[in-house]
Amino acid sequence: MKSPLLRGLSTGALLLALLPLSGSTTSAPTEKPFRYYLAPLQGPKPDPAVIAQFGLYNNATLQKLIDAKGQQMNKVSDRPGDYGFTIVDSPVINAFATPDGHVYFTRGIMAYFNNEAQFAGVLGHELGHITARHGQKQQTRSTISSILLGVGSVVSPGVVGRLAQPLSQVVGLGLLKYGRDAENEADGLGVKYSTKIGYDAANMADFFQTLQRTEEQSGAGGIPTFLSTHPNSADRYTRVKGLAAQAKQQTGSAKLAVNRDSYLRSIEGLPFGEDPRQGFVEGGVFYHPDLKFRFPVPSGWKTQNSPEQFQMAEPNGKAIIALLPAPGNSLDAAAEALVTQLKLQSAQASRTTINGFPAVAIQADQVGQDQSGQQGVTARTLTYLIQDGQSIFALIGLTSPSAFGTYSGTFSSVAQGFSRLTDANKLNRQAEKVHIRTVKTATTLSAALAANGVPSARREEMAILNGMQLTTKLPAGTLFKVVGK
Repeated sequence: MKSPLLRGLSTGALLLALLPLSGSTTSAPTEKPFRYYLAPLQGPKPDPAVIAQFGLYNNATLQKLIDAKGQQMNKVSDRPGDYGFTIVDSPVINAFATPDGHVYFTRGIMAYFNNEAQFAGVLGHELGHITARHGQKQQTRSTISSILLGVGSVVSPGVVGRLAQPLSQVVGLGLLKYGRDAENEADGLGVKYSTKIGYDAANMADFFQTLQRTEEQSGAGGIPTFLSTHPNSADRYTRVKGLAAQAKQQTGSAKLAVNRDSYLRSIEGLPFGEDPRQGFVEGGVFYHPDLKFRFPVPSGWKTQNSPEQFQMAEPNGKAIIALLPAPGNSLDAAAEALVTQLKLQSAQASRTTINGFPAVAIQADQVGQDQSGQQGVTARTLTYLIQDGQSIFALIGLTSPSAFGTYSGTFSSVAQGFSRLTDANKLNRQAEKVHIRTVKTATTLSAALAANGVPSARREEMAILNGMQLTTKLPAGTLFKVVGK
């Protein structure tokens, strides 16, 4: 959840990504404390729903880099077009292209590149998916809903039908999972395009090894990364190396660039991993330092924080709670909008106060078509609208009508736990950032990390981040990455 809350989500789009609406609505950007981020003017503009889901990473240096290299590749590609390139504010190590001609890189993947040649190779790979029309040919899609929350694994099938399907309709985007043939073709195009604009594509293969190491270190599960949507294969490294050698040979005597130092300097200060300023879970509590509130997370429930909402799912997928911004300038207006937009019936509302915050509790049924196509009550909700100054937050509890008695108490206890955050330790929590250091005298990476205060428990992680082994020898003057406040 971004700070201010829910970057890019307009007030009229309450529950846009959670529950079905009568129709998509838009409105002017909300007043403070919410900010509305406009995407840069480029190619086809980024999908607003993608920006709402991931957030836009505002870094002029890196955005200029991806624009410049993307357009260079576009000109030499097999199918030049009006394509766009955007960096999104997500710690996930990923890059993806959409059939409408837009390439997205996360700030997470930008942190793991160790030179411009690696960056260019992956950029060419993603552009290759577009020029080869892989997205238009692909039928099986993994929607953003499953990427962000893992809806399919944490919510029961009955609830999935009511959550994931409307979400994918609103987003209008699939993060495509490609087969080996498509991946091989995109790899070849990545080598071709990055070589054509002057980079040594062999570095693209090296980056795949780095990705493989991050997967092995993180273990099974967790948030999907590049290799989750781009299947890896044992021979991929060797194959790409071979393609890069052939491409290099075809350039004759032309010198191909790597540009290690300039790239590393460009990512100085890049946020690394989750940004606690945007909200974090610790000790069974969700804290939002910038918005200065907190509330409990039910024991054992799975959580997912995104720019659009914070969600909690019961371990067996029988119930879900989401925090989102509510439209309107008053609790009454917010309650009316909630009932109208969600097509709620039999709504029962009551005013209350929660730890000093004015609030309204609304219990209602959501009516729609069930899996058999029959009209009826498909879900029961208990929502608390909580006002904090000019901001109104909606804590929505959702479950099936038959399970409402079981989970209504949990919905209430979460809302009743909404309170002002005053703990200085939580309020002052800062994100880690990538910092670039220089080796003063020849040494090993392990020794250089130790000399820069990196604890032993994190040195292997830093070795992967640098695309090296701990035993790698570093000549004097070598740049390398560390992570810290």
